[in-house]
Amino acid sequence: MAESDETPRRNFDRAASFWDEKPERVRLAGDVAETIMREISPNGRMDCLDLGCGTGLLTLILAPKVGTLTAVDGSRGMLDVLNGKIERIGWTNVKTRLADLEADPLPDGPYHLVVSNMTLHHIRDIPALLRRVHAALHPGGRIALADLDAEGGRFHSDDQGVFHFGFDRSSLAGDTAAAGFASVRTLTATRIRKEAKGGDIREFTVFLVTGRKPGDKEGMP
Repeated sequence: MAESDETPRRNFDRAASFWDEKPERVRLAGDVAETIMREISPNGRMDCLDLGCGTGLLTLILAPKVGTLTAVDGSRGMLDVLNGKIERIGWTNVKTRLADLEADPLPDGPYHLVVSNMTLHHIRDIPALLRRVHAALHPGGRIALADLDAEGGRFHSDDQGVFHFGFDRSSLAGDTAAAGFASVRTLTATRIRKEAKGGDIREFTVFLVTGRKPGDKEGMP
């Protein structure tokens, strides 16, 4: 991997131990989880995959609602923090996997539900990832992927590893449909009020794109 690709990973490793200290990150995960639960209604018979799980802020809210949850991230430091949480809680239905979401295969499925929170803007080739996610799902399986509306490069103070300054909802919905998903829709999940690049306080919106893999629903709970 090139040095430029390793730098963001090292930054996440260093930030992992204090990642959860920002209340807005915790609230964001809670709002996204609430929206996913309202839209998808996960249940204890579902196998779920969380892409770019970080320290597990979304993972650990969804874990009690599903049968199994596989949490994937490219940062060892982030997964170390999540593994510590899993061990303290004593959950046995959550496992973690270290993987580069662009270079490595997704963990073996198939899954009933694939989720992510603020991960897509770190992925260069969104259509390619969506196709891989589609292949990893059961027929009838669902996605619920949360990220920023287009924000013009104002959200992150450091753009290392950021390949998209948010997304146009209609364009992302089009990419999702082109990857083979049906019933694609987008909806606002939450809003974040924070200091933007340049020093002013600004409100950013986070939206959820959902969709379903067509086909026989055999195997879906």
